[in-house]
Formats: sequence, structure tokens, C-alpha cells
Amino acid sequence: MKFNTKTIHGGQEHDKAYGAVMPPIYQTTTYAQTTPGEHKGFQYSRTLNPTRSALEKSFASLEKGDFGLAFGSGLAAIDAVMKLLKSGDEVISTNDLYGGTYRLFTKIYESFGVKFHFIGMDNADRIEDYVNENTKLIWVETPTNPMLNIIDIKKAASIAKKHSILLGVDNTFATPYLQQPLSLGADIVMHSATKYLGGHSDVVMGALVVKDEDLAERLYYIQNSSGAICGPQDSFLMLRGIKTLHVRMQRHCENGKAVAHYLNNHPKIEKVYWPGFESHPNHDIAKSQMSDFGGMVSFVTKGNNYQQAIKIVENLKLFTLAESLGGVESLSGHPASMTHASIPKEEREKTGIVDSLIRLSVGIEDVDDLMEDLKQAIG
Repeated sequence: MKFNTKTIHGGQEHDKAYGAVMPPIYQTTTYAQTTPGEHKGFQYSRTLNPTRSALEKSFASLEKGDFGLAFGSGLAAIDAVMKLLKSGDEVISTNDLYGGTYRLFTKIYESFGVKFHFIGMDNADRIEDYVNENTKLIWVETPTNPMLNIIDIKKAASIAKKHSILLGVDNTFATPYLQQPLSLGADIVMHSATKYLGGHSDVVMGALVVKDEDLAERLYYIQNSSGAICGPQDSFLMLRGIKTLHVRMQRHCENGKAVAHYLNNHPKIEKVYWPGFESHPNHDIAKSQMSDFGGMVSFVTKGNNYQQAIKIVENLKLFTLAESLGGVESLSGHPASMTHASIPKEEREKTGIVDSLIRLSVGIEDVDDLMEDLKQAIG
């Protein structure tokens, strides 16, 4: 089954009761049993719910995995992965990652005795320098948030396999439409499904997808024991959003490319971050592991002027100033004070997240209107 068909049919079947084409919303907490322990596969909705199960099968299908898990948020999904670890274990992660992930790692799991190494992974060979007998997980974002750095998943996977370490990849920015980490050797794929998978800025959710059955069982156990699940209504909304993922991503990529080139040629813009440029340090890796370059673009103005950056995001009309990304509508953000505010300033600036950096989530509006909005806002 081709990907565009999987978004609509992957892992799905018509409802057995009445033949409903869309999985019904099973808004129930519990299920009748004929005798203790005898039921139709569902006992309690924290453990299993038919609507959520349909969604989890869809997640698995999209990422060419065998097992999918749906959580109440992307951070809840990452939290479940971290619960595979114990005190004394070590994690190697990129130094350019979502601020909420950084906060979870440093403010929560460091206090439980897990040690983290945040390193630049633009050269994936560098990962091996930090591997030791306590290393249990390599955590990768690619493209990274918000600097759009590209990390070689195949290389990271080869290092992980060599040392019997798990490799987890946050695939939120690329989506399975553009990149499928399990096929490149990753063990775990994570999504903030809130973003492109849902696509309409109306549901918060996280996803994990794996191939290994033992790993899946461990994660299902954590999911059920910790209870960070999503509800049936949210599962239904996510299933609906996924059905248009392929057509939305086509337009996100087209508009993202146009915006990136427009900004790159603007006299008031100092630097544009977008992996589609041949000048991007890892453009060739992006071409090899992605089918296109996505709808995320970051940039800084000339002179690294904080006030000028704030003025631009305040003046934008179609690009709404808001947290999050990946919806049909275009959004703008100021990472230093919004999504990455939890990272200390000196650490942010080491990776390029300066106070004048602006991040755009380019939506699927008419691209000419988006250009006009940028033109009037930048001046």
C-alpha cells in the first residue's frame, strides 16, 4: 500500500457492528464481561479503547512499524521512553532540541539519576565519543527545533546497533510523509502528533511507533501503568487529521520552499535556516533521508536585533504569533521567549537560538498572501 493510501486506509477496518467507515468514538470507560475475565478484548479504557486502538494501528502503518502507542501529549510519549531507563543510565541527545524535551530531561530525569550528554550531532560520528557502558539511549531530533539541523539517522543507527543502544527519533518536523526513521535503523519513532499529524491545531497528542515486540510490550506496560493516554474524542480527531496528511504536507513543502527563498533574498534578513538550501551543512543527508524539506523555516534579521524581531512577529497578520506548529494555518514564534525559554540563555545561544531568531510554521494558505504578509511585516 502506497503512503497516500495508508493515510486513509492504513491499519483501518470498517466498524464490525454497523459498517461505519470512520472508527466510532467509543466514549466509555468500561466494558461488559460475560463472566470474570471473559470479554471482547476490552476491559477498561485506560488499557485499551477501540477508537484509540484504531489510531495506534494508523500510527504504526504510517511509520512502517508493527506497534503504535498514543499518548496524551508528545512529552508524555517521551516520558514513557525515559521510563525504560534507571538511575545511572546515560542518554546522548542533540544540543538543539525542543525546549520541553530539554526541560523533561534536565529538570525531571536528571534528579532521578539519569545523565544526559547534549552534543552537536551535525556530524553523527561525534556520538560515539560519548558512548560508554552506561549509555542506554541516543535521542535524536531531525530536522531539529528550531535550527533545522539535519542528523544522519543511518549513521546514528549504526552506532546504536554497534553498542546495543536504543535509538529514538523525534520525527515531528518531518512527519512520516517525508521521513521514516524505522526504515533507516531507528528503534523508536516519536511524534508530537499535536503538530502535523493532527494538522488542525485542535488536539494535543503524542505517538510512539516501534517494530520490536519486546520493546512494544515494555512501552505498553508503561503506558498502562502510568496512564498518560489520550481519550477517544481526541483519537477520532487525530484519525480525521491523518487522512489529509499527504495533501497537506505537499502544500506545506511548496509554501515552505517559496518562503525560505523569499527570506533568503531579502536585504534585511541575515540568515535563513531551511534544509532545502544547497548551502545547508547537511543538505545532502537531508536529500538522502527525506523526500522533501518540510514547512518549517527559521531566520534572523541583520544586526541580530531583538526589538526588530519582536516588531516583525507583532506585525505579521496571517502568520499568527502562537506556540506550536504544523497546523493548516501559518504560525510565527520567538523561540528564545516561547518554545525554548526553559533552556538557559547561554545554552540557547551556543546552538544559534539568539534573541532575534524567528521560527515560522508555513501553512497551506495561498503563498502569495503569505509573501505579502512577510513583506509588510519586515518592511
